[in-house]
Amino acid sequence: QVQLVESGGGLVQPGGSLRLSCVASGNIFVINAMAWYRQAPGKQRELVANIRSGDNTNYADSVKGRFTISRDNAKKTVYLQMNSLKPEETAVYYCNVDVIVTKRYVYWGQGTQVTVSS
Repeated sequence: QVQLVESGGGLVQPGGSLRLSCVASGNIFVINAMAWYRQAPGKQRELVANIRSGDNTNYADSVKGRFTISRDNAKKTVYLQMNSLKPEETAVYYCNVDVIVTKRYVYWGQGTQVTVSS
């Protein structure tokens, strides 16, 4: 069983910054990819950014240049540095990992609320 624990969400003013963290625990053999998604009220969940083996990254167009995803393999942790936040980015942010335990699995975190408001 793999568990994901997210932290770092909260209330921030427009233009502010937050750093999200997600720690994976369990009997993980290989981490293929780690990602952050978000879901705003009344909207579908969307990919924000992901990071794969070799530190290859991919970002949603709306966050390019403002958000940075990174990972610490030894700590089994993925981070999302979010700068210049906008009110429309208020959402629940979810961590997602693609791992090999006994076979390939995808796990989701419980989500952390990010509210951008003055």
